[in-house]
This record gives sequence, C-alpha cells and structure tokens, in this order.
Amino acid sequence: MEEKSFTHLSKKGVHMVEVSDKPVVKRTAVAQGKIYLNAETIQLIEKEEIKKGNVITTAQIAAIGAVKSTHHLIPLCHSLKITGVDVKFDVKPQFIQAEVSVTSLGKTGVEMEALTGTSVALLTVWDMVKSVEKDSEGQYPSTKISDIIVVKKEKKG
Repeated sequence: MEEKSFTHLSKKGVHMVEVSDKPVVKRTAVAQGKIYLNAETIQLIEKEEIKKGNVITTAQIAAIGAVKSTHHLIPLCHSLKITGVDVKFDVKPQFIQAEVSVTSLGKTGVEMEALTGTSVALLTVWDMVKSVEKDSEGQYPSTKISDIIVVKKEKKG
C-alpha cells in the first residue's frame, strides 16, 4: 500500500505549509449557507423587531470579524492580508441564505475565510433569534444551519 504524504503532518510532527516561494496573486472565494427558521421569526427579522437588534447588520459585522480571525480559529491556517469582504443575505419565507465573498492579495486561498465568515454569520442569526424561535412548548423547532459550501474560488495574476 502506498504511503500518504500530508502537507501539514509528518513523522516529525505538525507544521504550517511553507508558501514563501509562491507568487502573490489576487484570490477570491465565495461561500454560502442557510439557516431555516419559522416564518414568524423571519418576518420579525425583516421588520427589525428582534429585541436584540438588527439581525442582518449584526450578522454582517460578525462575518467580517470572523473572516479576519480565521487564522486564530483554524489550526495551521495562514494569516492573510484580506483586501475585501462582502456579506449578503437573501431572506426567503422559510430560510435565510448568507453569502460571504472574500478577496486577498496573497499566496494561499481564502476559502477557509469565506466558510468561517458564512458559518459565523449564520450562528449570529441564530443567537439573535433563539429567544423567539421556540414552539408553543418552549422547545426549539426544526431550526437548522446547513448547506455551507464554497461556491466559487479563483485566483488572478
């Protein structure tokens, strides 16, 4: 059986991949994910009637902060010079879709930053609405965060 070669792990231990010889190029990644909520909760979000505040704006700020902090959260992730982050939400009657686009000038891709931003955006939505997202017995309904994926990754230069 052929021995696998891992870029982060070796018989000598763990290391961060060396990228100093790679060229600096513009890199972009886009990730998306969804949070499914009760229709009543989504209406409260749209009307900005959630007691904790504006859910969408708070989730946008959280996503940007998460993108910038990814290297602190994901072991062996390089810290990157992020040059742009765009966070969009598409509010539907049964779910909210978050989309995070990240751009950098660097030597490694930014898909982990886009995925982290998307995840934190959706977690922030949940944190903001969990007090109203309960059924008549005080239980959380079938709220779920799902479908977190990279939808685009490119490099130019």
